[in-house]
Amino acid sequence: MGLWNFAKTVGSKIFGSSEAAAAPADALKKEAEKHGLDMTGVEVHVDGDKIKLSGKAVSTEEAEKIILALGNSVGVSTVESELAVTKEASASKFYTVEKGDTLWKIAETQYGHGKGAKYNEIFEANKPMLSHPDKIYPGQVLRIPPLA
Repeated sequence: MGLWNFAKTVGSKIFGSSEAAAAPADALKKEAEKHGLDMTGVEVHVDGDKIKLSGKAVSTEEAEKIILALGNSVGVSTVESELAVTKEASASKFYTVEKGDTLWKIAETQYGHGKGAKYNEIFEANKPMLSHPDKIYPGQVLRIPPLA
């Protein structure tokens, strides 16, 4: 699927992680499962601040959410994904939140002027990692799904 970059000093603090290194693979898998993501068939390999995913995910959306759940944690600078997916779908864009961003503003820049109300599409695409549309932070990476 590719390689994604993350800000390793921001995100979820997972037991065993530090700003220098990601948490151990088993702790990262538990973090993804905590968000309701299916990690059956997904292998997680950690090398310092880099994570490599391999195996199979049930869908493109699930694979993208796994990447974000693990990448948006302290100590992770990159996630390389070689996940195969059972159910292919159009891939999402990924966006790194900047200071002053809101989901409305992101929807306007990603979907076009006058489409700020589509912020809920972004919020829904990032559940359960996002618990509220106003709870985003600089450095966080979000999925921007294609509009139907």
